[in-house]
Amino acid sequence: MPPPRWLLAVPLSLALVPVAAVAATTATVYYKPPPAWSTVNIHYAPTGGSWTSVPGLPMDAACTGWYRKDLDTGSAAGLQITFNNGAGTWDNNSGRNYSTGVGTVAISGGAVSSVDPCTNTQPPTTPPPGNNPAVTSGQMLGGDPRKESIYFVMTARFADGDSSNNRGGSQNVKSGNAANNDPMFRGDFKGLIDKLDYIKGLGFSALWITPVVLNRSDYDFHGYHGWDFHRVDTRLESPGAGYQDLIDQAHAKGIKIFQDVVYNHSSRWGAKGLFVPKVWGAQDGQWDAFYSTKVEGKQYDPLDENAAGRTYNGDLWSTSEPAGNTCRNWGTPTGQKSAEGYTVHNCQWPSPTSGMFPASLYHQCWIGNWEGEDARSCWLHEDLADFNTENATVQQYLIDVYNRYIEMGVDGFRIDTAVHIPRVTWNRRFLPAIKQKLTQKYGAQKANDFYVFGEVAAFVHDKWNRGSVNHSAQFFTWKERRDYSAEDTQAALEQYNYENTQGPAGQPTSTNAFLNGNSYHAPDRSQFSGMNVIDMRMHMNFGEASNAFHNGKDTDDSVNDATWNAVYVDSHDYGPNKSSVRYDGGTDAWAENMALMWTFRGIPTLYYGSEIEFQAGQPIDCGPTCPLATTGRAYYGDQIAGSVTAADYGVVSSASGAVATTLAKPLVKHVQRLNQIRRAIPALQMGQYSTEGVSGNMAFKRRYTNGGTDSFVLVTISGSATFTGIPNGAYTDAVTGDVKTVTNGTLAASAGGKGNLRAYVLTLPGNPAPGQVGPAGPYLK
Repeated sequence: MPPPRWLLAVPLSLALVPVAAVAATTATVYYKPPPAWSTVNIHYAPTGGSWTSVPGLPMDAACTGWYRKDLDTGSAAGLQITFNNGAGTWDNNSGRNYSTGVGTVAISGGAVSSVDPCTNTQPPTTPPPGNNPAVTSGQMLGGDPRKESIYFVMTARFADGDSSNNRGGSQNVKSGNAANNDPMFRGDFKGLIDKLDYIKGLGFSALWITPVVLNRSDYDFHGYHGWDFHRVDTRLESPGAGYQDLIDQAHAKGIKIFQDVVYNHSSRWGAKGLFVPKVWGAQDGQWDAFYSTKVEGKQYDPLDENAAGRTYNGDLWSTSEPAGNTCRNWGTPTGQKSAEGYTVHNCQWPSPTSGMFPASLYHQCWIGNWEGEDARSCWLHEDLADFNTENATVQQYLIDVYNRYIEMGVDGFRIDTAVHIPRVTWNRRFLPAIKQKLTQKYGAQKANDFYVFGEVAAFVHDKWNRGSVNHSAQFFTWKERRDYSAEDTQAALEQYNYENTQGPAGQPTSTNAFLNGNSYHAPDRSQFSGMNVIDMRMHMNFGEASNAFHNGKDTDDSVNDATWNAVYVDSHDYGPNKSSVRYDGGTDAWAENMALMWTFRGIPTLYYGSEIEFQAGQPIDCGPTCPLATTGRAYYGDQIAGSVTAADYGVVSSASGAVATTLAKPLVKHVQRLNQIRRAIPALQMGQYSTEGVSGNMAFKRRYTNGGTDSFVLVTISGSATFTGIPNGAYTDAVTGDVKTVTNGTLAASAGGKGNLRAYVLTLPGNPAPGQVGPAGPYLK
């Protein structure tokens, strides 16, 4: 058989755009060769320099499985690298060579990282944050993530298991939350642990939770204002119900944890251990209530609120200009007044344009064009200080903190604001680092079970985001196709300009989601970046299931593998059509949307409470200008009060109290049975699909073949369909148990009623159809 595509016969020498010389003079290169290699040579060229003579220099054995070579790079800022075994077999990165920086370089399986594989970390590039908690350890569950369905919760708004960690913050009264006895931080990990049986009883096997890191802002219950990334927010934890406890107890019930993570930004108060800005402040008779009296050695503690809900901020402010200050016009009046009538001063509030944040660590501008280059290199909002993610110090800080959570045993990362970081930075730095940590912990095969899915927010209905490939979701599922400068900021600009010039017509295409006729084929994942995506086009078109289906199909050839897309109707940010309210299309429309999500390609994802149309039509978010109880982020615990025990996924053995009433709702019954059906048919979980020879509005065939598994299913939703050119044999509908024997390659199916469906499964050798799965319900009947 031919060698893998990344092992080719000869090295290619591809020139890079020259870059300015840097101070580094050495590189330590680690390489993990194929197991069959007993000799490893490195053949390289410094940027702008000459290649070594073939076959290059011998590498020395390092830690298990790895080889190492220390190189003198002169004044070069980067390297072109290939490897060989001294016997004619080369690894030249599929003809592209490995384009790297200097310092520590680790290469394994085509992925490049800056993390030393033999010590698991680089020497710290910044002083390590003091008193960081010890890293606990757990094990992810493993298994193909496409088998799961995902339930998404805002932890602080889901279920309150411990009222002692509830906190309202400084906006508690102003927002109206206090009047409702509804503090912003109300739900917690204990509440989640207590309600894991509710989630499993719905049929879900994965739980996506909002960010867990310690936040710092005036209204930070959502978790996206990270301040101390090394710590879990104490407003979520309780004795015996910390984050590790949640992970472990979810795993004990067969539920995976997908952690929301943020690489793009920190809180407005920076990131502890990287940079925390000092602002002007004074107890001057006007601003006294806003600034804590300084106490030597006292630290920020979100559980320590004063009567006004304010936390200690004595570590953040100074009246006199601090040493090393770079903020311009320190403390001088701006000529403006606050809402209270107080004099506003320069450097009183974090800003990207004041010089307060160092340009090496944070970007220095506001986004002006959401489809422009500045959308990747400027601040989104005053609450979100935008990391300079092309800086090595920032990169290592983020790699180190998120390695902690991989070590804890989480099963995946949902990546917030992924579109605001250049794809080349993801592909060079962060995604390889994730893969490397996983490989070190679990081995190469199980590392692939970790689910990474990014939010590439494109709030439009078209295939490419207003024609901008750099801002389109599917773009981020691909590796780079050419080399760029070794310096990351320059590389980001080169990548943006190159891909913009290529445009939509010049992007790669894939057949990974599509059947060949009726046959499954092995997907080609060689150009997969390592990041899957939320299906933004289906999300935007879910005002009607049919629109979501046809728009999703239209996009799938531009995604590396759309069977890995996370698919949802609405979320904590937007509803379909960029609606600012939670989806309110009605129960039948919800049922139809669910029927599509649970049978079409992709991983179905449901925002908490959608199973009872919770807060339908209410504004999703209004900040502290209205009570949370009136929004799509309302507290859900009252709906699930009481006790519930799940006997299996989608099967509740007992329930009492309010949760019993909730579990009797029609969409709950619908999603329970959809989960049961999807779990029984591998083709609905991991299969490729086709509409060839299929009539009907929302109808398709899917197949998955791997090892001893061969699963083939015909699906029609909310209507009739005819399938022609299909294999002959016995087909059994998973909804009704109806059996149709096909002898002429044609099957006709009818699913009357909005939200109903038929899923005819072909009995194949060693793979019998499951028969009717679950009892008839309000929609599936």
